[in-house]
Amino acid sequence: MAFLGGQGMNGLDYSIIAIYLAGLLFLGYAFRQQSNRGDYFLGGRSLGWFPLALSTMATQLSAISFISAPAFVGIRDGGGMIWLSYELAVPLAMIFLMWAIMPRLYASGHVSIYEFLEDRFDYVTRFLISIVFQISRAFGTGISIYAIALILESMMGLPFWGAVLMIGVITALYSLQGGMKAVVYADAIQMGIIFLGIFLCAAFALYYLGGLSAVSEQLDPARFKAVSFTRFGISGDEFGFLPMLFGGMVLYASYYGCDQTQAQRILSAKDARTMRQTLLANGLLRFPMVVLYCVMGLLIGALVMLSPDLSVSEVSATPDTMIPQFILTYLPHGLIGLLVVAILSSAMSSLSSVINSLSAVTTEDIALLRGNSLSERHYVLLSRLSAMIWALVILGFSFFGGAIADTVIEAINKVGSMFYGPILATFLLAIMVRDISARGANWGLMVGVGTNLYLWLFVPQIFWFWWNVIGLLTTFSIAFAYSIIIDKRRPAFTGFVRGSHDGPAIMAPWRETIILLIAFGVILTVIIGFDGLWTALTSSPEISAAEVL
Repeated sequence: MAFLGGQGMNGLDYSIIAIYLAGLLFLGYAFRQQSNRGDYFLGGRSLGWFPLALSTMATQLSAISFISAPAFVGIRDGGGMIWLSYELAVPLAMIFLMWAIMPRLYASGHVSIYEFLEDRFDYVTRFLISIVFQISRAFGTGISIYAIALILESMMGLPFWGAVLMIGVITALYSLQGGMKAVVYADAIQMGIIFLGIFLCAAFALYYLGGLSAVSEQLDPARFKAVSFTRFGISGDEFGFLPMLFGGMVLYASYYGCDQTQAQRILSAKDARTMRQTLLANGLLRFPMVVLYCVMGLLIGALVMLSPDLSVSEVSATPDTMIPQFILTYLPHGLIGLLVVAILSSAMSSLSSVINSLSAVTTEDIALLRGNSLSERHYVLLSRLSAMIWALVILGFSFFGGAIADTVIEAINKVGSMFYGPILATFLLAIMVRDISARGANWGLMVGVGTNLYLWLFVPQIFWFWWNVIGLLTTFSIAFAYSIIIDKRRPAFTGFVRGSHDGPAIMAPWRETIILLIAFGVILTVIIGFDGLWTALTSSPEISAAEVL
């Protein structure tokens, strides 16, 4: 077969990158007019479900996912299609959000979702969660930028500081000018580029392999197992069915509904119907994308085993270099530039989302301290200033990531699970329980987080996905106990409230619920039967390279 690889980057590749970056700056300029906080942070609540869904997915499919997840599946020791079990609970979490969380948050009209907790409890609750969100998001995003800057340094020949500044400055400029509209539309474009990049990588890998059967011949059969019913996550084992289902449901419900970076997009919907459609689209479209980049990982992992141009020992030692090395070695010029744009896109998508959301929370907190005395004009100016400061803080973190990069990505994931359960419990207490005291909610939040910290430090045999469930139940228990025993309250569940207490109710999402339950059944079937499905595909007549490309 013909060798199509470009063996590095040339002027065409750099031109494609330059055109893309210039387009992002123009996008920010085009959406630069915002007259108030709703325009800047929620896009004036004029956004449709399609760009919002693509933006939400683009934030999820970060540069780390684009690079590391395929490497985990294709080459990393102990990895494989078990990665798909991460997706098991997504449709169930979307159903839960439609019924329990998002109707009340949407009807509240707040920019920062943590304002809602202040309305229900007190400012202490708001600041506790707000501070956790701001520090953890800035730190985690800084480390992600560090990892991607190293990859771009090796691919483009840039100095490390140049790669960091290219990602950070351009993202900050279009986010700073254009607000949420620029972020959402840039993310939607980036999602299309990422999808195209994943498809092209998979297609070219299959072209060079000559057929799917080569994948089965080169890889351990254990890599094709996507679920384990024998691991329970309580004796040092990981990625079992039960922790991924129950822990995953809490994690995703908290992430999409109680994390400002994601909830802010959903709250930007132009109406309640669009909000439901955004959640529905995310529950339906996310899994096919993850399957695609996991299959890409299998294909490229098998090619590494066969190729004289890629060192198995080097790639196995540093799995995250698998995708960049493949792109530089096997793709033709022009496509190399497009795939570098895909990596830049995923990094910038994550960064722009965090900058805008951190700015929203910080500005709302400052406005609260000043007694909400800011005019709309000064509010927008302060928002842009805080966005710039957070961009600088994140870029600063990225420059100091070298000493901890090998372990921090895993640590960030664990930190998320340490907080997500208690945070979700706090929102549920605010929405679904009557007469819980503010002090009860605050103590529940702190004890819930403290319990998970104790598990991390002293009970390592408990798989960290369980922390989400444990933190949720602990927070509920302490909040109820404190309210009943100390504050002499009589808390009781109120059930689902679809809308604000003094406004019209939002329609019950029965249609979306049924569709998502069907999607859950499909995902479960695919995950359980993936190894058999793969065997059936590889035993059928080979897919030719011409059919793929």
